[in-house]
Amino acid sequence: MLYAQTPAHEKRRLLRERLASGELLRLPGAFNPLSARLIERKGFDGVYISGAVLSADLGLPDIGLTTLTEVAQRAGQIARMTELPAIVDADTGFGEPMNVARTVQTLEDAGVAGLHIEDQVNPKRCGHLDGKEVVDVSTATQRIRAAADARRDGNLLIMARTDIRAIAGLDAAIDRAKALVDAGADAIFPEAMKDLREFEAVASALDVPVLANMTEFGKSDLFTVDQLRDAGVRMVIWPVSLLRMAMGAAERALDTLNADGSLDAQVGAMQHRADLYELIDYSGYSRFDAGVYDFTIEK
Repeated sequence: MLYAQTPAHEKRRLLRERLASGELLRLPGAFNPLSARLIERKGFDGVYISGAVLSADLGLPDIGLTTLTEVAQRAGQIARMTELPAIVDADTGFGEPMNVARTVQTLEDAGVAGLHIEDQVNPKRCGHLDGKEVVDVSTATQRIRAAADARRDGNLLIMARTDIRAIAGLDAAIDRAKALVDAGADAIFPEAMKDLREFEAVASALDVPVLANMTEFGKSDLFTVDQLRDAGVRMVIWPVSLLRMAMGAAERALDTLNADGSLDAQVGAMQHRADLYELIDYSGYSRFDAGVYDFTIEK
């Protein structure tokens, strides 16, 4: 009932422990707290909170328009609803190194297990679009150093994302990743890799976990978990997939309502009310309510 029982510091410790084991962790993107609970119920290893999803949910493009307050609020709502560790997209850190430090502590307070800071210029844009620009290596490493220094829980995962592959090639991405690790990054998110060979090259060059972004309609093919594991990847996210599926279903429902005047033809595709009640633990709330109000006073 209500929120997760596992405290944030324990989620962080367990995430670190699992990453150290060398296994590959699967983190689908949650577009709201309820979908995070569904991800947990289906047996995944963690929850990813995408900046692109958060901005889209607000009706905005993913070009750096969202604020730290908006990201922290939604991250906290999602993280507290699941026993799984949550990793959040912190964009460029929302400003200069001091802002990055504040971002880290604010998101730490929100209960996330990890976050990533990227090396794009501010305002950023979606990592799988053309026309990106990245900052110089000094600015990129300053962001990561500030993030690592600012955390109070040493188990908070500080991940560095680099978008330089699409601009300067694979070798530049590996060099940038090494510099980011030296600055304090616990893991690397190399964005928009071309193929499995590139993922393998990055993973082989580093001694920290590497994350793969399996977003649809992007620069990378949609590799399987087994393919990515064999390439040395240790985390994989599907950041926008559930939102895309949900919006696709919503559009089909609205088309049906326009065409038929009723959603009778779509009922079979809906989540049943009983399944929703089970997912939100409706019975738990009823038991709590009964325990509070249905009592007798002994005389």
